[in-house]
Amino acid sequence: MSVQAQFDKAVAIVQGLPKDGPVQPSQDDKLAFYGAFKQANEGDNTGPAPGMFDFVAKAKYKAWKALEGTSQEDAKKRYVDLLKAILQKQDDEESKKYLAELDAAGSA
Repeated sequence: MSVQAQFDKAVAIVQGLPKDGPVQPSQDDKLAFYGAFKQANEGDNTGPAPGMFDFVAKAKYKAWKALEGTSQEDAKKRYVDLLKAILQKQDDEESKKYLAELDAAGSA
């Protein structure tokens, strides 16, 4: 099973989710995606923490920093698993289609 292929497909799905579509990740989900994406692509967060009044940057920093020490491979798996969990909560055709695409990418 190709973790990289599933990760790439998951990133494409998340980035392509319509803002008014049936699959709506929560703000916490979006931060979890952000942290896993950054950890998967860049590894541990070594940059300085943002200023205390930059709330968005601080939330993103914390989401990424929480995964410190996680391997890039495990971060990719986490990203895919998070998307699968969100899609499995939905009971619509679009979510089922996305799940099938993720499974196909993993077996390719």
